[in-house]
Amino acid sequence: MAGNDLGALLGSLLGGGQAGQGGQGGQGGQGDQGDQGGQGGGAGNILGALLGALGGAGGGGQGARAAGGGSNPLGGLLDMLTKSGLVDQAQSWVGTGENKAVSGAEIAQALPDEALQKVAQQTGVSPEHAADQIARALPTAVDKLTPQGSLPSGSLEDIIKQQKL
Repeated sequence: MAGNDLGALLGSLLGGGQAGQGGQGGQGGQGDQGDQGGQGGGAGNILGALLGALGGAGGGGQGARAAGGGSNPLGGLLDMLTKSGLVDQAQSWVGTGENKAVSGAEIAQALPDEALQKVAQQTGVSPEHAADQIARALPTAVDKLTPQGSLPSGSLEDIIKQQKL
């Protein structure tokens, strides 16, 4: 699945009616404007770009495999965050209780630099802004992708489609 398609699916998961348009339009230093008004689409694009950078768009790249995620980049991403000391946050997003917040700085430390650079380039924002957007969107996305309190099996596309979006 192409990164834009994944971004559109994630955007609709996060409640963006115009998924795929929100954050995509950020040009140069104008990334903030592209993210406003289309929060769902912007969040979907940033998360789609992140999972694509980690190998999600093409069937499990090095980042997802190295993190133990296999063909499910969401599992790989959660493993990566857990190994970076964000165990409580990641578990709270998957679990059925309240989602714990994470900061952009924590996300930036947890992700490989090359993945964050790629996300920033694809979405037209700085790496710091990309990390902040990921930090805002990721807890909600993971929570909605894991409604039973556990990580479903299958590809990310299958998991999103199972949510009947």
